[in-house]
Amino acid sequence: MQYNISELARMIDHSLLHPTMTDKDLEEGVRVAIEYKTASVCIKPYAVKKCAEWLKGTDVLVCTVIGFPHGSHTTAMKVRETREACELGATEIDMVVNIGKVLSSDWSYVEDEIRLINTEAVKHGAILKVIFENDYLKDEHKIKLCQICSSIPVAFVKTSTGYGYTKGEDGKFSTKGATVEDCRLMLAHVAPGVQVKAAGGVRTLDELLRMKELGVTRIGATATAAILEEAKRRNGETTNAVVSKDVSGY
Repeated sequence: MQYNISELARMIDHSLLHPTMTDKDLEEGVRVAIEYKTASVCIKPYAVKKCAEWLKGTDVLVCTVIGFPHGSHTTAMKVRETREACELGATEIDMVVNIGKVLSSDWSYVEDEIRLINTEAVKHGAILKVIFENDYLKDEHKIKLCQICSSIPVAFVKTSTGYGYTKGEDGKFSTKGATVEDCRLMLAHVAPGVQVKAAGGVRTLDELLRMKELGVTRIGATATAAILEEAKRRNGETTNAVVSKDVSGY
């Protein structure tokens, strides 16, 4: 089987969000995205302007996060974050829902917030991806969020931040991130035209292909180089030794 490397790369938002990533790490990560021609670079908010400069003249888009990672900022603050990000060069916005409000079933608050942020993004020519953080939610919450996002409508619904850690009985923290079950559920409950992004734990070619098979059209990944080099290897192509810095989280 031959893999279309360009098509696979265009599914990837190359994630540069880990808190320990330095300015040098970010610049190197942007170079990886340019080399592989990913859909976007999803970068920490403070680096949006610099990222836009690094990506100038390429087809790779600038993405950033809003209310990250827990979604608890005020709505007004999230709208201001969105406006500033767009003014600095972001064309894709990944915002985290207010998780506590979702769990409280305060759907009016949740819908109003998503609508306001979407309006702000669209006004600046950007698209919105709404992050659910599924590790914390029941299926009923995920379905309701799909319905809300479909009614607005937003461009994408997204499984996770990649940093939604829950504490187990042993006291250790872990995250599931993007699961096949959740992606299948979200795909079944969004309106036509609303796409699904899987983020958190998609680190291999086979995992990406499984998501693609389900109908997921975008993934968040730190392991971009490893994924695409494996596709090249299976195609019998010459591979590149470059491997991006893969950190825990995405």
